[in-house]
Amino acid sequence: MSYWRRCLLLCCMSVWSLSAVSETITMAAASDLRFALDDIVAQYQTHHGNASIRVIYGSSGKMTTQIRHGAPYDLFFSADIRFPETLYHDGFAVTTPSVYALGRIVLWSARHDVTDLSLEDLTSPMFRRIAIAQPEHAPYGMRAKEALLASGVWPKIEHKLVYGENIAQTAQMAESGAADVAIIALSLALFPRLAERGYVLIDESLHQPLTQGYVITRHGADNPLAEQFAQFMKTDTAHRIMQHYGFIMPSSDTHSD
Repeated sequence: MSYWRRCLLLCCMSVWSLSAVSETITMAAASDLRFALDDIVAQYQTHHGNASIRVIYGSSGKMTTQIRHGAPYDLFFSADIRFPETLYHDGFAVTTPSVYALGRIVLWSARHDVTDLSLEDLTSPMFRRIAIAQPEHAPYGMRAKEALLASGVWPKIEHKLVYGENIAQTAQMAESGAADVAIIALSLALFPRLAERGYVLIDESLHQPLTQGYVITRHGADNPLAEQFAQFMKTDTAHRIMQHYGFIMPSSDTHSD
């Protein structure tokens, strides 16, 4: 093989290799997105069949720590925009944090009809174990605690609380019967399997807003697919899926205050 043909072959292989890398992303996402984001990824891949997208779900706080320690996530979808804001401020993200949705919390139970209950009813003896996500690192757990404190219920039920590592695990605890009732994300309560049991929205004035945001991380800075998927989250297709799962789409002036 001639020198120039070898050079051409090497160039072609390099271009193919770069293309293959750019068609792969790994995303860290808050567990409240488990069903909505799966559907959005599926829709994206119907038009971008070569894109390989891996989503790791967990608590926003723990994933923030992982990113700081070098976890190879290209995009980070947090349930609280303050986490990506700190990453951006400290140089672990390359895009300004953007709001992608506002979430809500609900009471949900596999054992009891909660549709007419209030937080005050959680003091009833029939609720022996009440599940919330761990407030220390899960935004939905933080908001659950805020609501329970604001309603004056927290001191009366704190001894009955059991904690999930993230909001998806919290929902699983209630679904399995490990907890009698749980405070979970509306987006999970609307999943067909859980929606059969019904839910009741918790007054949003009892807690800080669940303003959810995303960033492209430092690891994803040179990955075009990360930017393309971030832009797809702003489309009507993605918005319809998010709204189907109870998320509120942000207005142009939504911020983290």
